[in-house]
Amino acid sequence: MTEIAKEYATALFMLSLEENKKEEYWEALELANAVFSENPEYKELLSSPSISLKERLSVLSSALGGFVPEKVLSFLQLLCEKGRISVFEDSMAEYKALFDASEHISNAKIISAIELTYEEKKKLLDKLEKISKGKVNAEYEIDKSLIGGIIIELDGKVLDGSLKYRLDEIKGVMNE
Repeated sequence: MTEIAKEYATALFMLSLEENKKEEYWEALELANAVFSENPEYKELLSSPSISLKERLSVLSSALGGFVPEKVLSFLQLLCEKGRISVFEDSMAEYKALFDASEHISNAKIISAIELTYEEKKKLLDKLEKISKGKVNAEYEIDKSLIGGIIIELDGKVLDGSLKYRLDEIKGVMNE
């Protein structure tokens, strides 16, 4: 994540707080991201120096004007004007991090050797919500190389309860 992306995201987030529209702005960023994802050539067009700035801003306004709040459109136009549309995804990720922190929402990545059952996921999520003292959004992944156990990454902290990790620890002790 670039420092410039953080600055742009922070400015937009502060504006959303002033206007009490942080969720509305987030949804607008998701909409813009969907447009960019569905039309990859669109971001190329917005960053192309061979197309006049006036035309690029007009295209952006035509595509998203009326669908996103005026301040979010202005944010996107500013990225375009400054030749920084390439940092949009990073800015969006930083905005989401600020949004989640303001709502006391934690994000967890849970990696297991096998698919967890609904009950196991529910118990694990309940425990993580107690630890974080807030809501937890969980993303699940399977990694067969773990042999058994799970690895949990919660807000940048890693809890490694995998069998592979424990075996590596034992191997390290034996090699000392």
